[in-house]
Amino acid sequence: MTQTIRLTAAQAMVKWLSVQMTPDGDRFVDGAWGIFGHGNVAGLGEALHDAGAEFPTWRGQNEQTMAHAAIAYAKAHKRRRVQAVTSSIGPGATNMVTAAALAHVNRLPVLFIPGDVFANRRPDPVLQQVEDFDDGTVSANDCFRPVSRYFDRITRPEHLLTALPRALRTMTDPANCGPVTLSFCQDVQTEAYDYPQAFFEPRTWHIRRPEPDTRELQEVADLIKAAQNPVLLCGGGVIYSGAEDTLAEFATKHGIPVIETQAGKSALAQSHEMNFGASGVDGSAAANALSVDADLVIGVGTRFQDFTTGSWALFQNPDRRLVSINVHGYDADKHGAVGLVGDARVTLQALSDKLGDHHAGSYDPQSRLDWLAAVDRHCADRKGGAGYRPIDAEVIGAVQRTSDTRTVAMCAAGTMPGALKLLWQPAQGGYHMEYGFSCMGYEIAGAMGLKLAQPDRDVVCFVGDGSYMMANSELATAVMRRVPFTVVLTDNRGYGCINRLQMHTGNERFNNLYADCNIEDQPEIDYVAHAAAMGAHAAKAESIADLEAKLHEAKSRPIPTVIVIETDPMQGPGEAGGGFWWDVAVPEVARSEKLKQARAAYEAAMADQNLVN
Repeated sequence: MTQTIRLTAAQAMVKWLSVQMTPDGDRFVDGAWGIFGHGNVAGLGEALHDAGAEFPTWRGQNEQTMAHAAIAYAKAHKRRRVQAVTSSIGPGATNMVTAAALAHVNRLPVLFIPGDVFANRRPDPVLQQVEDFDDGTVSANDCFRPVSRYFDRITRPEHLLTALPRALRTMTDPANCGPVTLSFCQDVQTEAYDYPQAFFEPRTWHIRRPEPDTRELQEVADLIKAAQNPVLLCGGGVIYSGAEDTLAEFATKHGIPVIETQAGKSALAQSHEMNFGASGVDGSAAANALSVDADLVIGVGTRFQDFTTGSWALFQNPDRRLVSINVHGYDADKHGAVGLVGDARVTLQALSDKLGDHHAGSYDPQSRLDWLAAVDRHCADRKGGAGYRPIDAEVIGAVQRTSDTRTVAMCAAGTMPGALKLLWQPAQGGYHMEYGFSCMGYEIAGAMGLKLAQPDRDVVCFVGDGSYMMANSELATAVMRRVPFTVVLTDNRGYGCINRLQMHTGNERFNNLYADCNIEDQPEIDYVAHAAAMGAHAAKAESIADLEAKLHEAKSRPIPTVIVIETDPMQGPGEAGGGFWWDVAVPEVARSEKLKQARAAYEAAMADQNLVN
């Protein structure tokens, strides 16, 4: 006779999640972030309280940002550990949709558990319920469907017997990995069911490593042997596979230089002799020169995003071929690539065996050194006098000079992602960027999640005043939980990055910098006082030298430190950049001569796009 245990559905969910393990013996789902409301407080809230330390709960300040913390946690753990996030019905749930989209785009696992309407429909419409006039099965949580890798609505307690294993299979599948949403009807959370005791036996989840097809492997090996100027494009899949050292060995043995995407940066330390830096729109002069001439571009764990490829105008060799090593066929076959489906580490090892002693060796190592020297010059302290506002490169240089092998630079949106991709010189693993969704407001919460996952690392969060104003409240959470990290807040009085793009596309300055907004008085926001009010240690740096001193002081504090520095919003990468075109549409009907010229330049650039082989 089957042994059962009577639990509410919420109790059963928490009990089951608490015994899903990694091969190292840790919880795979390492607790839950929660903000309670009527849709989850009486059911899931009670179950989480009773679980205690067996499945810990942490309270955030905003549903979206606590989800960002969970996403950063999973990214820092290379998708080997995740966290759950629960909210009430209605606005609490829809606040998390943006975070779900961020996780989906970045292929990162997180478990969303939003409360939902009553399955029995007796009290309909309940507070905060969104009613579809034509479909009685729809709720606000259906917004999660297009941004979830797996979506389920729990309308009966026994649904958990199939829904929970499916959720974990999705989050541990290297190809389909991404966010899971279990929309949990609030009455069902409290309903009891006799669950099989065997359902709660601990289970260890292993991440599979798919091996490549022998035919595909041979085809790619033949292409590499025939190539005169091959280049390796390193994406985030290299890091998630744990293939960093394998990539370095492959590149060195076969003489193929490495260029990086945002997600792949720091798979190789910047000091590695085969690392030629960032590719594409925000790319290095060395990397982009290689890309322009490459007759074979070998993508490893990348989805070939437009910034990486210069909107497909970067790879200009008329004879170029594209190879894509990826764990998912969807990404492997993009843009007419010769797909090689398999785990990055296993596939590179097998490919190296096929290549034997083959060594391409057609690159110029001096170009890498010239570029790095230009980076050092560009990031040097210009020692401006009174009233001088440093450029972002100077700020990056200050952080670089105070960093060590434990430092992780992180960011998400605005000017700094492009500047950091180009200029930051990390040790292996010293870079954490959310640029798949480029979501303003990820930074503070992401820094907290990153530090929770990697407590031994020195986390430095770069954030502009625009992103800080969008979402800063998890700073208070980090203070309460004693999670120390350093925030470098660059104040350029608005959205400097988009202002430059606006001007570059022939438009007039409008609605980005505060000076160009339709307002009576320019705001004078005291970011130091604001951060201090949430309990952080906060100070303003008056110069680059002062910033360096304050960065050193921050390392020993047990709470977050926020350092504010005013910066120039107008300056770009300068001599350090090999920046490439980005396809941002320019109006075809122009009122000004400047806009007409921008449109003409845009049309000329479109002619260089090489979209397919």
